[in-house]
Parts: sequence; structure tokens; C-alpha cells
Amino acid sequence: VQLVESGGGMVQPGGSLRLSCEASGFNFDQYDMSWGRQSPGQRPTWISGINIGGGSTWYADSVKGRFTISRDNTENMLYLQMDNLRPSDTALYYCARGLGPLAGVPHDYRGQGTQVTVSF
Repeated sequence: VQLVESGGGMVQPGGSLRLSCEASGFNFDQYDMSWGRQSPGQRPTWISGINIGGGSTWYADSVKGRFTISRDNTENMLYLQMDNLRPSDTALYYCARGLGPLAGVPHDYRGQGTQVTVSF
């Protein structure tokens, strides 16, 4: 199983970024997927999940209304559109297999992450 994130970078408050996660080594279209993030000195935090078909999505309160998760099962890709970014969104963002805490079980695989920094 491999999950490789991309699309991070530095952006000013109020700006947008789109993160991508390329999945390989498993049947992507048979797994719910999630995005999480981790700030320095903090524990990893689940922020969004999507079901197998993409018809159901879930968000942490901290990102609801600003972030949009989506997937393309034909390309084995997971996405996170992040709008109206805030300095508090600064973190290492990673994609993970499964719904993690939303399902009551830990993620079994996660990627290395891509850094997002929101600052003037």
C-alpha cells in the first residue's frame, strides 16, 4: 500500500490550496478514505472522510464549510480542496485509508504527508 500526497505549500490567509493523494497497491475503490493533519508537537487529527463511492462526506468542525474532500476512483486519487485558509490550518496534511476515528478504528495506512503553511 502506498499513499503519496502532493499540493502543499505556503499561502496567505484567505487563500486556497488543493491537495492530492495518489493511492496504489490496493483496490482504492473498495475503501473509505480520509484526510488528517498534524501540527508540530500535536497529535494527528482527522479532518475529513469520504465513503467508497464518494457520495457521503464528513468533516471536522474546524474545517467544515471551508474544505471539500473528493475522490476519483478511475484514477485512484483522493483530493482535498482547501479554501479560506487560516494560520491555524498550518500543519502536515496526510491521507489515510479508512475513516479512522469516525469508524472507531485506527487508520491502517497513511502517507508521509505534505506541508501546508498559512502565513503572511
